[in-house]
Amino acid sequence: MKNRWAVAFGLAAIACGLMFALAPATLADDPLGAQIARVRAATVHFHDVAAAQAAGYGQFLGCISEPGQGAMGIHFPNGNLVGDTVLDPLRPEVMIYEPKANGQLHLVAMEYLVFAAAWDAEHSQPPVLFGQTFHRVGSPNRYGLPPFYELHIWAWKHNPRGMFYDWNPKVTCPGS
Repeated sequence: MKNRWAVAFGLAAIACGLMFALAPATLADDPLGAQIARVRAATVHFHDVAAAQAAGYGQFLGCISEPGQGAMGIHFPNGNLVGDTVLDPLRPEVMIYEPKANGQLHLVAMEYLVFAAAWDAEHSQPPVLFGQTFHRVGSPNRYGLPPFYELHIWAWKHNPRGMFYDWNPKVTCPGS
């Protein structure tokens, strides 16, 4: 019996070792994967909401959900980043948190956002990051904002509809 467990454990260890050995090569071969890894590295400290707040991010509105689509969560934009036309993949304009039943907030995504009037004054095409064209949100809108371009990236919680899809069916808002 002991030998069976030892063999099973040994095989599992070898399988895990192979997965980790192959992961860096796969990531290096995938430019998008490498970009997402850099975004995660640049935002990992924002799992702590206090760190995000210290960096200038603050809560805007409550938890955003859409019946039949899922939710986004609670947005924490950084006013210094939202107000310009610079889109830096390593400095997202918005951190997005999912509220948990215990009241804690869990970082699930980031959003890149630029106001349309400012962007359009300098560019003839919508912004693009990670090979994705931003979505344009007109006005009036549920956020009370002027028209803007946005792109979500679900870097911290899997979205079965895709890494860049606005709504995540795996995210929930309390009471929705």
